[in-house]
Amino acid sequence: MMRVMLIDDDPGLREALADSFLIAGIEVDLHPDGQSALNGLSADYPGVIVTDIRMPRVDGHGVLDAALACDAELPVILMTGHGDIAMAVAALKQGAFDFIAKPFATDHLIASVRRALETRRLVLENRRLRAAAEEAGERSPLLGETPVMRRLQDTIRQLANVDVDVLIEGETGTGKEVVARLLHRWSSRRARPFVAVDCAALPEAIADETLFGSRISRGRIAEADRGTLFLDNIGNMPDALQGRLLRVVEERELPVFGGEPRRIDLRILASAREDMAEAVAQGRFRADLLYRLEAVRLRIPPLRDRRADIGLLFAAFLTEAARQFDRPCPPIDAGIEARLATDDWPGNVRELRNFATQMVLGLQHPDAGGASDRPLAEQMDHFERGVLQAVLRRCAGDVGEAARILQLPRRSLYARLQRLGLDAAGFRKKH
Repeated sequence: MMRVMLIDDDPGLREALADSFLIAGIEVDLHPDGQSALNGLSADYPGVIVTDIRMPRVDGHGVLDAALACDAELPVILMTGHGDIAMAVAALKQGAFDFIAKPFATDHLIASVRRALETRRLVLENRRLRAAAEEAGERSPLLGETPVMRRLQDTIRQLANVDVDVLIEGETGTGKEVVARLLHRWSSRRARPFVAVDCAALPEAIADETLFGSRISRGRIAEADRGTLFLDNIGNMPDALQGRLLRVVEERELPVFGGEPRRIDLRILASAREDMAEAVAQGRFRADLLYRLEAVRLRIPPLRDRRADIGLLFAAFLTEAARQFDRPCPPIDAGIEARLATDDWPGNVRELRNFATQMVLGLQHPDAGGASDRPLAEQMDHFERGVLQAVLRRCAGDVGEAARILQLPRRSLYARLQRLGLDAAGFRKKH
């Protein structure tokens, strides 16, 4: 729960402000002096500090210095008398988030606190995601904390040492080859070759030679002997090769020019981004070959079915790209957060990784937000309008569904649309 650490030696003002914060729905920790506040301060304090400047023992400047030494990204708001304004402006240059001149309207202070809390929330969320991504990456390169991904990770570990052929299904960009490599890495064949063949990229003129070899070359299947053969995009395998592959899958025998077929020891993993049953029904793929390849099926969910993993994945990809290109790792700001939450990511993990690379390289993106010289209220309206437009587009103008996704009462959503000049009807599909 985000909260405010309120520091003021005037008990009357302290209690009055505490009541105002509570009415505004903001939790508050009260302290009569700077020293008692600093005693309970930690680097990941889940909130912001609001402090008076003129206090005995440790004054507001002391609180600011100590707070920033503890956590350089902790927002500190100073409350100042008129005679302290020059001093407060200097404090802004030192890192204070804002200053509020006395006497002030409570709403003014609360508005500043809300902005500071949102800034703090983003900072802590960035830290959480990066730590979670690093921890998850140490366990497995197949990142994800959602129940569906936890089950997939457990299933892969269980299957790794069971020498059975596996058909891996999933949309483009979901990580089918990552799953195949994990099945190999965690198996007893890990010291032997992992040979990947993209069936969609096999030139038809030399596809037979590439897979089965010739008088002068071994072929990719022979190279996988005692290891793992990964047939990516199996649905795109040329018809002429499917019959020959069936013998390999069924008998574990490889045809040899001018001689008897020789035994071959390999595990076969195949991947498909389409419904292979449909490919069989349409006559594009042999049913008997499919039956033998799908001894076990693994289905990788698309990102839209595991949205809770998107932030974790994006944080990991940002860190990965920053290391690769020796660039600083950009924070996930409100604009990027909105894009992550509302985009359907049809290219799945691959598209998300590309977006992270673009951010690290400083390439502009229409939904990524960024620094602006416009007034804050105008920037916030622009951000809110973008989020609402993205959700309405996704819901085809269904206000009830949009309200559910945004977790807003329908009446509140209508009020926001009216204020921003948005008409939900304009997002409905025309028939």
